Amino acid sequence: MRKNAPSHPPHPSEPVRLLVSDIEGRIYDHPDLLLAGVRGARAEAIAAEELIPLPRGSDLFTLPGRAPVGLDPASGAPLAVSRWEGGEARAVAAFLAPAHTAGHHAAWRTRRGAPALPLYAYTAVGWGDDQYWTSAFRCDDDRRQDPWRFSQPRIEAGVAKMKIELPRNRVVRQLERCALEYGCRAAQNFFLGRHEGPLPVSIACNAQCVGCISLQPDGAFRASHDRLGIAPTPREVADAALAHFARVPRGVVSFGQGCEGEPALFGAILVEATRRIRAAGARGTINLNTNASRPDVVRALCDAGLDAMRASLNSPRPKVYAAYYNPRGYSFADVEESISVVVRAGGHASLNLLCFPGVTDTDAELEALTGLIERTGLQMIQLRNLNLDPELYRKVLPRGTLRPGRGMRWLRDALARRFPEMRFGYFNPAVRKRASFARGEAKGSEPRALRRADRAVDCVS
Repeated sequence: MRKNAPSHPPHPSEPVRLLVSDIEGRIYDHPDLLLAGVRGARAEAIAAEELIPLPRGSDLFTLPGRAPVGLDPASGAPLAVSRWEGGEARAVAAFLAPAHTAGHHAAWRTRRGAPALPLYAYTAVGWGDDQYWTSAFRCDDDRRQDPWRFSQPRIEAGVAKMKIELPRNRVVRQLERCALEYGCRAAQNFFLGRHEGPLPVSIACNAQCVGCISLQPDGAFRASHDRLGIAPTPREVADAALAHFARVPRGVVSFGQGCEGEPALFGAILVEATRRIRAAGARGTINLNTNASRPDVVRALCDAGLDAMRASLNSPRPKVYAAYYNPRGYSFADVEESISVVVRAGGHASLNLLCFPGVTDTDAELEALTGLIERTGLQMIQLRNLNLDPELYRKVLPRGTLRPGRGMRWLRDALARRFPEMRFGYFNPAVRKRASFARGEAKGSEPRALRRADRAVDCVS
């Protein structure tokens, strides 16, 4: 085991029971039925070794119009609970704290006329040994978004200070709204002067993601954020970045946030802002969060001083990708080329892999990811949960995509055996101090494109 590896959490010593909610939102553990989870299309038992104590900072949701499904302890058959405490029984799910990857969705049976669920991930959760248990694992030891590390008075003080420092900066005003109204941890970290500083710039997008958190034109459910209204100037973007680097010299700033569209559509702003940041002598990491649809913009950004890119995707299988992203004017080949552009330029390329049990943790996905890594040399995979009503996602997937999942730990470990240098996590790392770029800095430590291992190695969890 490598030094400072995370300790393994305990597992339950008794069968974990199903949770049921009444119509008032009170949560009970069922006296007979056991916890079930969905990793594919059907409810199944969850092995004890896949359960961890519900992480601190997680939320519990009760789901209207959805009857909880548990397992009969004698036969193992799935059974729905229709009534509870004289009214409708409702399913219960967990929304995990940051840096945790879900292994199973909660199991339920949807009633006629049930509303669409808002944009969260709905993880299986139960009760045993006098505590909550969930199907998940911590994928990143970084504590930057642990909820208890955020002091509201300190955040508000940071907002007030930045109003004085950059009073008319539109990037900062958007971050202020994100920090105070939406509770965005990345925006709050900006005002706390630590970790990664977000730089929203885009008012438009060239994809229509099923689970877009900033625009839902059909009205089936409300987007959780309002998109940036007016694109900022390059100077505004650079000033916000430099304010962050002044407090966090080796930190990260990132174009591309949930409160905006696709940043690469505003490539001229990004390139000029990047040049301004580098001209000012900033030594932190400049990162681009993107759908990676514009390799020409990515190339120009690398020339200007971009250090890293995180490409978001739900799957490297083109048909599965298109079913969720609904790309406009680009294809998955452009996504792959953008990743390759960053690696060839000596930068750091990672995936924001939107994980969905029964899709992501399958043999087909393992082979598709393996091919993408071999062709591009990307260096990191961030294992983030897809925030979307699971039933809605299953409906848009191509026929045959959904399969019995083998577990997100299984996927991570299989990729780690094939690519021993691959990094797994949840957050964008600071990479500039160990990077060698075409501009001749930090010589001798260039990030290497990853290649498949000639032999299997054990993955350290």
